[in-house]
Amino acid sequence: MNAYHSLADDYYVSMNLSTEMEISGNREAILHYFEQMQKKFPELRNFYAREKGDFVLEADKERGSYRWCSVEARRICSGYVNPDSFDSALAQHRHALEIAPYGLSLSRLDCEALDLMMGFDFTYRGNQNQLIAEALGVCPAFEKLSAMPGTTFISNEPALTFALDDECRTQCRVNVETRTNAYQIRTGEFQDEQVSVYVTARQYGSLPPDMTYVDVVDRLARLCREVVDGYVVDGVLQPLARAIALE
Repeated sequence: MNAYHSLADDYYVSMNLSTEMEISGNREAILHYFEQMQKKFPELRNFYAREKGDFVLEADKERGSYRWCSVEARRICSGYVNPDSFDSALAQHRHALEIAPYGLSLSRLDCEALDLMMGFDFTYRGNQNQLIAEALGVCPAFEKLSAMPGTTFISNEPALTFALDDECRTQCRVNVETRTNAYQIRTGEFQDEQVSVYVTARQYGSLPPDMTYVDVVDRLARLCREVVDGYVVDGVLQPLARAIALE
């Protein structure tokens, strides 16, 4: 069993390749790309088009663990929800990036940004913004402000983005997303909704001649895991899980 499964209710790994130019909407090219994905991962069998002209191929979602991939006007995406291992998710993203340059005529020059994201969802019924404050604290500069009598948190989504090189082409973002709104707080009518923690490693700009998309996603995967394992598990995920368990 994947160790990340014990950290949250749902866990997923996704990849997004954003392009500078529009991806060819040629029917044969799109279908061939998805056929190559399905050949490698036969559980991908549900194909459909969205209203905006995006195309999606996904596995059955009923079991709670499933793969998906999509082609949009200027983006290729690949995701695995509740994967059996991080490596199995990465293998899917690597395959998508291996076949995209040939199947969809993507050049190394055409890269606007390449992302690898690890996401963790926690189900919580209540004021999620207040939960984040109790589990993770608030910025020291805001501690007195947050302690004002009668205050209620209606927005509290901490985020931090940092660069790994002088040119800021390689970046990593850690952020928390809540789904509680003012109406729910005012009425006290909360639903079981997701609190999400995202760790995203991103490479901006065209690739150098000696690198491939697979090379880049491998490096981003190492960075993502370093940030999650070394910092986010202890500092964010475990405190959040403990706070929910105590409710």
